[in-house]
Order: sequence, then C-alpha cells, then structure tokens
Amino acid sequence: MKKILLPTDFSENSWNAIVYALQLFKNEKCKFYLLNVYTPVIYQTEYLYGSPALFSGPTEFGVPDPIGETSLQLLKDFKDRINKEFKNTKHSIETISVFNTLISEIKELVEEKAIDYVVMGTKGATGAKEVLFGSNTVHVFKSIKCTVLAIPQNFKFETPHEILFPTDYEIEFTEKQLQPLIDITSLYISRINILNVSYGYELSETQEKNKKELEKLFENTAYLFHSVVNESVPEAISEFQLRARINLLVMINNKHSFFENLFFKNTVNQIGFHLNIPFLLIPAKTKKS
Repeated sequence: MKKILLPTDFSENSWNAIVYALQLFKNEKCKFYLLNVYTPVIYQTEYLYGSPALFSGPTEFGVPDPIGETSLQLLKDFKDRINKEFKNTKHSIETISVFNTLISEIKELVEEKAIDYVVMGTKGATGAKEVLFGSNTVHVFKSIKCTVLAIPQNFKFETPHEILFPTDYEIEFTEKQLQPLIDITSLYISRINILNVSYGYELSETQEKNKKELEKLFENTAYLFHSVVNESVPEAISEFQLRARINLLVMINNKHSFFENLFFKNTVNQIGFHLNIPFLLIPAKTKKS
C-alpha cells in the first residue's frame, strides 16, 4: 500500500494537487493523509521561539481554538468532497489537523507513517512569475527526506506517458532510490527520456559506469538516452519538455548535482526557468535506502 501525504491550506491550488494525486494513483491501493498545519498568529512568536515539544497548542491552556476547529471542519469538507467526486475502494483517507510548523510536521509524519510521497500544489511568489515554487515547496524540497511531487497551479492531470529525467551521471543509482520513478512508469507504461547536458566533454569513467547502471535499472522500462551540448540545464530542460510533450519532470536531489544550482538560487534573475508540468523530486538517500 502506498502512503501519500497531502498537505493542504484549503486553496484551489492545493485541491488541484490532491486531485492529481488521486488520479495518478487511482489504480493503486493507497492510504492518503490529508494534512492541515496551522499556527495562530497570536501564538506564533511564543511557539516558534519556545519549545514545540512542550506546547501542543492553545487548548493546552484552556484557550478556545477557533482556528483549529475551522481546520477540522475544512478537512472534513475536503474529505467529503473527495469521497463524492473521486470515490475509490482502493483509497482510504485520514485527516490530520495539527498546531505546528509545516516542515516540522511533515518531517514527523514522513517518519511516523512511513510516507512514500508528499504531494503538494505550488505556485510562484506573488508578483514574481520567474520564481519556480512558493517558499513552502522550496523548504519541503530542501528539508524533507522523502519523494516530493509538486503540481503547478491549474495543471490538470495528464497521463505521464513521457517522463523527462535529467542527470549528469555523477551519482551511483540504486533501485530503491529510483523506485518511485519505476513505480509510476509501470503504472502507465511510460517512457523515460534520460537527458544529459554537457559542454562538449566526453563522459568520465565514473559517469559511464553510472550510465550503464541506469540501463540495468531501467531494463524493464521503455527509455531513451538524449545528450545536449552547449546549453544551460534550464534551457535544455525547457526546450526538450516542449519538443517531446513531456508530462512529468523527475530529478534526484543530489547535494552536489546541478539541482541546487538550478532551483536554489538567491535571486529571481538567476532562475529564469519556468516549470509548467508536475515535478517529482527524489532525495539522493531515501528513508528506505
């Protein structure tokens, strides 16, 4: 059974991501955890600078918690909506409303529930369309050791027939690490487009070895190797994505790969790359590795 965490702030953006997850895994037996994290403004300073372990929320002190009550009601509404519009006997849903910070709670649940995927909606910061993801998504990418699937605002589900997997072949690939990608590929008989971007240099001995390992790991999957020379990684991804009608972008969040350079720049101008398809980010070391 797949265990999938769905953080929500009850926006249409987060609902859209939930719908994507329900459709992507419609033929899989899944346990979905619908999560809303809240920190009432009046308590944020004391909570964030105090000890979360010693402070479970305003009700601990007998203070009414209307935000918590609203959170519970809205979670119930979302769950009812899911059961009405996407009823699936293979799916079960548990709601979680908690007074905490988003990253702390996701970390705890990933460990406690053995989560396989975190699926969340994402959109650029207001007034800055060049920003790939909202700050919450970026923090999850950087902090959570779990596979994260980010769904762009307003993206409607498409069967992931063509998957783009950019890599520099600098890391040793393992079956457990690539299992999330292999699982999705097997569900939809997808083709993996492995894209390497270089500046004209031949692959090193280590890179060649890692490339051959990929061939073994993908032996039961349709795949193609592609090589692009003298283009930046963002340009190559963007052009290939459009040319090949890619439905899903997949990367491994290796600390020393081009991923950090691509997504964690400090200024908007350094990003200059727009993503309008779902993005699956696999940690270099998974919880099961």
